Amino acid sequence: MSPRSASVNEELRRRSRERLLHAAVELVSERGYEATTLGDIADRAGSARGLVSYYFPGKRRLVQSAVHRLMHRTLEEALEREPRTEDGRERMARAIDAVLGLARDRTVLMRQHMAGLLQAEGFVPCTDQRRLAELLRDTVARHGSRDVDADYPVLRALLMGSVYAMVLPAAGTPLARVRAELFTRYRLDWKQGFPPDAEAPGGNGDGDLSRFFATGRPAGDQPK
Repeated sequence: MSPRSASVNEELRRRSRERLLHAAVELVSERGYEATTLGDIADRAGSARGLVSYYFPGKRRLVQSAVHRLMHRTLEEALEREPRTEDGRERMARAIDAVLGLARDRTVLMRQHMAGLLQAEGFVPCTDQRRLAELLRDTVARHGSRDVDADYPVLRALLMGSVYAMVLPAAGTPLARVRAELFTRYRLDWKQGFPPDAEAPGGNGDGDLSRFFATGRPAGDQPK
């Protein structure tokens, strides 16, 4: 196979994987995890059903990878949003608002994701999950942490707990209350980040998410 042919095939595989991730996010958001099948995801993505198992060992891994992609890219977009800033407190506020915005606007999807993390396998590492962790660790460092290795897990736990509180069926805690607790914890001003009366980085629940699964950007995990 010529180098050009190999490059074209690699691009086609990457595009196919991106479409599967995008379809998984859309369908789980619409129907929930249990009502979404791998066949449904393949059909929505316009892919052969056999390709799903080529990229992912099962539905749980596919959905978790898709949500990590969405979280990674949402956080990345929020941190780099204009006006760009290097201020550690502002970046922490943006990071918190990015995650809480997803819990508010993608409630079904984030509820299913959190439930999946309680399964036996818990976190299944992937490139997007690692990149998400890197962005949060950098946020902790810029906020002024003297011990990132100790403070990063605390931020991650607080964010996960806040998402759980918001997506709990029939008893979700309002975003403003959760945000106030986190902003107090990290000594942030309410006007920093993206206050609840402003548009959140995650969109409004009906927005087009295709920018987070654009084929022109580096993909997550690549097949071995």
